[in-house]
Order: sequence, then C-alpha cells, then structure tokens
Amino acid sequence: MLTHGAVRSTFATMLRLSCRPVITGMDNVPAEGGFIVASNHLSFLDSVLIQALFPRQVSFFAKAEYFTSPGLKGRGMRMFFESVGSVPVERQKQSASVEALHELGRIAAEGYGVGIYPEGTRSRDGRLYRGKNGVGWLALATGLPVVPVGLVGTEKLQAADSHTMRPARFEMHVGAPLRFEHLGQKHPLPVRREATAQVMDAIAAMSGQQRAEGYNAPPAAAQHD
Repeated sequence: MLTHGAVRSTFATMLRLSCRPVITGMDNVPAEGGFIVASNHLSFLDSVLIQALFPRQVSFFAKAEYFTSPGLKGRGMRMFFESVGSVPVERQKQSASVEALHELGRIAAEGYGVGIYPEGTRSRDGRLYRGKNGVGWLALATGLPVVPVGLVGTEKLQAADSHTMRPARFEMHVGAPLRFEHLGQKHPLPVRREATAQVMDAIAAMSGQQRAEGYNAPPAAAQHD
C-alpha cells in the first residue's frame, strides 16, 4: 500500500507532467518550524495543489464528508485527503470558523505548515477580494512567518459545476515570508487589520489580480469550497 508521502509525491509528479505548472519561490518555504501559507483562491483544487507541490506538508481544512463517505470511493478519498495533509471540519457549525483558526494555530505551533485563504471563499470573477482578519489573527497569535502565495490560472483545472479535473497550465508563485510581532491571541483589532492588509498586498503582487473593494461572499448553493 502506498504511504501518505508516496501519494503526495505521485500526485505532484502527475501535476508536473500533465499541467507543466510555472512554479517560483519554493526556496521561500521555511526549512523547519511552523509556518502559515496564505493564498488567493480560484479553484476547488487550490488546496491540494499547494499541498502536493510544497516541499513540506501544509494542512488545510476540508469538508468532513470527504473523510466519512462510505464505500471504496470514500476510503480512497479519505486516504488522499489525509495524505496531502487535509484536516476535517464541520462547516455547518456556527463556531466552525473560530474553532478552525484555533486548530490551525495549534498545528502550526507544533512545528507544521498550515494553509488559509484570507478571502474566505473562491473568487468567481477572478478579482482578489478584501482579506478577512483571520489570517492577521493567526499571524499575531502564533508569531510564525506567513508565506504568501499567488496562484494564476488554477480555475481552468476544474469548472465550478464539475467534479472532473482537466489538465491546464497554471502558475504558483511563493513569496518571501512576512513576519509579525508575536502578540498572542489577545491583540488590538487595528494591528490585526494591518497585518491582514500586508498579507493581501503580497498576494496581489504575485497573482496580478485586480483588487475588489469589498469581501467575497459565497453563493448560497456553493458546492466545492
């Protein structure tokens, strides 16, 4: 049976051969210790792309049903998401967002990589939306470096209404780590907002997206985020 590391490696090889991605800045990923990946969000596949191609494991949250589906397909899905470092979360719970941030902080504090999308949900129109303050809270609460990522063209890999991946070239640009003062979980909101703004500026510089003024709101019937 394939080990979890082998699953990640195999998927990464498939991506490189089928999609021929343009990847820059992987040397910016810290060689040791906890770190936070903050990325723009264009596709349902963004998390597994980062998880497969990064040199270190990055834990993103994924819907709990990916880990609990029955049958052979369900077992395969669970193994894949566990292999790339995904962590199940019950999204229907009102407290899920707060609990998720604290769990990401715990994982990162133990010396691992964690991933977050400051926009909150995928951009359907290609613009980069205003970052929510969770990434600022996480950076200041842990004091760990934030590695900004700019994705380009990943929306071409899977249509919003499809469950099928199609090969397409995309870009993944990894920026220099941003470092913020370690203020703990209790810190002023203006400082958190400023940290979030710095992260979003770094992402925008790499993704080349047009900036949107407000926050991104998911459609009521969103299926894949």
